[in-house]
Amino acid sequence: MTAPPPVPALVRAARPDDATGVVALRALVHPYLVRGVESTRRMISEPPPGEDWAAFVAEVDSTVVGWVSAYRHGHTSTAGSGEIAMLHVHPGHRGRGLGTALLGAALGHLAPLDLHRLRTWVSADSLPFAEKRGFVPSRAVRYALLDLRTPPPAPTTPTGVRTPALTELEPRRLYAAHVAASADEPGDVAADALGYETWCYEVWDNVGLDRHASSAVEVDGELVAFSLVKRDGDRIWSDMTATLPAYRGRGLARLAKLAALHRARTAGATHAYTSNDEANAPMLAVNTRLGYRPVATLWSSLRDLPPAGRA
Repeated sequence: MTAPPPVPALVRAARPDDATGVVALRALVHPYLVRGVESTRRMISEPPPGEDWAAFVAEVDSTVVGWVSAYRHGHTSTAGSGEIAMLHVHPGHRGRGLGTALLGAALGHLAPLDLHRLRTWVSADSLPFAEKRGFVPSRAVRYALLDLRTPPPAPTTPTGVRTPALTELEPRRLYAAHVAASADEPGDVAADALGYETWCYEVWDNVGLDRHASSAVEVDGELVAFSLVKRDGDRIWSDMTATLPAYRGRGLARLAKLAALHRARTAGATHAYTSNDEANAPMLAVNTRLGYRPVATLWSSLRDLPPAGRA
């Protein structure tokens, strides 16, 4: 008996009502990435300012089976930096050219933007696909999981130190600390030009941000460290934990993260995820001490573009 022909796939621009399908796909392919439906819907309907952001889905029989987003990198002073974020295809629909079609849509969107270098994130099993298309693996990012049902010990706060939740903070204070603490963050793209509008969109006004769990550290009234938490149901994502350079080496990042983890656990979170560049030895050590265990590794991979920015 002859097998029926495969159902044709459609690659198109993402729509806000794709959010539920995109989140379901992400949970299957990258279960350690935490972004809820409402956060995803807002990202599609109200893209980040100034980044020329766009996303595309692959659809089979009205079901989202592939996703990719592409944009100008808005956190760096290095001109011409672009990103193709987390291209992924449902395991049951691979080998049909959907990844190639999604990548083509992303590259087509970026082509007029006069970009010189692209970065993307690639799992180990997808490195051959990426390398065949000109992306060269550069550095590893490790993803890890902490089971909050058996949490690390509650934090002990030294004299003169406070660990307020974000609900107690004015956003400009946190923004200033974020900029100062992230300027030397390891990576292929320097995070040295994060504007306040973009920061508000991605952090303070993000619908996934849990301001009650996210925690800061104040030493004698100065905000010197913080740990940001985004939440989707009983899962949380440590979006960033950092300390001002002058205050590093005192255990303040660990204190901020412990405070955030325990607040999230009290509010019903059961699993916490995080990621770190392989060169960020201090935070890797903090997370190991807290009890995080590795669950995945993705590779930051780079591709240079011709001078005109055409792929």
